[in-house]
Amino acid sequence: MAVLSADELAAGLASLPGWAGEGGAIVKVFTFEGGFMGSVGFVNRLAEAAEAADHHPDLAISWNRVTVTLATHSEGGVTAKDLALAAEADRLAGA
Repeated sequence: MAVLSADELAAGLASLPGWAGEGGAIVKVFTFEGGFMGSVGFVNRLAEAAEAADHHPDLAISWNRVTVTLATHSEGGVTAKDLALAAEADRLAGA
């Protein structure tokens, strides 16, 4: 799977509110009601989806916030797989 061009990435991000390109990856911070347990619940749902897609994000949990960072490490940048998992993360978060 090829790394997206700058134009392809911009077009993909246009349909993913809150996601931004950052150093060869895309990143979004999700905030949850219910504090820590809301964050952990989201991480668990996302982990299942990521495992099914065989594509694993970098996750940072901080009480009611989860930072999701996506890049296709084997390709050295952002691919269509990352955009697809970003859309799934949004869906799982109720965004």
